[in-house]
Amino acid sequence: MKMLKPTCWMTAAVLAVAALPQITRAAEDLVPLPLKLPAPAFKGTPKELPEGMDVEPLSDKPRPPLMVPAGCVNLAAGIKPTSSDANASAAKLAKITDGNKEAYEEQIVLLRKGVQYVQIDLKQPSEVYAIVLWHAFDSSKVYRDVVVQIADDAAFTKNVRTVFNNDKANNDGLGAGKDRQYFETHEGKLIAVKGEKAAAVRLYSRGSTESALNEYTEVEVWGKPAQ
Repeated sequence: MKMLKPTCWMTAAVLAVAALPQITRAAEDLVPLPLKLPAPAFKGTPKELPEGMDVEPLSDKPRPPLMVPAGCVNLAAGIKPTSSDANASAAKLAKITDGNKEAYEEQIVLLRKGVQYVQIDLKQPSEVYAIVLWHAFDSSKVYRDVVVQIADDAAFTKNVRTVFNNDKANNDGLGAGKDRQYFETHEGKLIAVKGEKAAAVRLYSRGSTESALNEYTEVEVWGKPAQ
């Protein structure tokens, strides 16, 4: 084994000790994501699913909190989303970011069948740590081909990255994903993004096990403006 000269290991030791306070401070700055969940909307066991679906089993325990840097806020709050569905009015789409995520029928935004997306333009480059998505959780359904992407521009032409993809058959045309499908619950789908910088978020789906329509109740994008 090659031995370091005394001056080398002494320098390395000094640097390591100097870095300790920063590492400790960074760990201390992490806090649980301050997510407020809606009330559960149904009880019982999920219906039998079509063959070939790879769905995460439902847990009877609360989801562990996601640790994020202190100061993260919901960047999507109040922003008016856009959509691939030209028939969806701006007033209806605004419900997706209005903060009301209870499972009321009037709160659910319906989009046409087929592959459709909802987009949230964050207006400025931001560090994104989590995206939380509620389609419709009034019954035990599974949404098909869910893909979530982030980009550096609202036109989605710069630095497009996929942060979640359970479209294993590539039905959305965005590439085959490896993530598992999941039941909709009041906890929503939490996607950890680890501080990726982005200016826009786009969420795709292709109906659910109950309907060919696409449904959205709320989308939250947690982070902070990039420095």
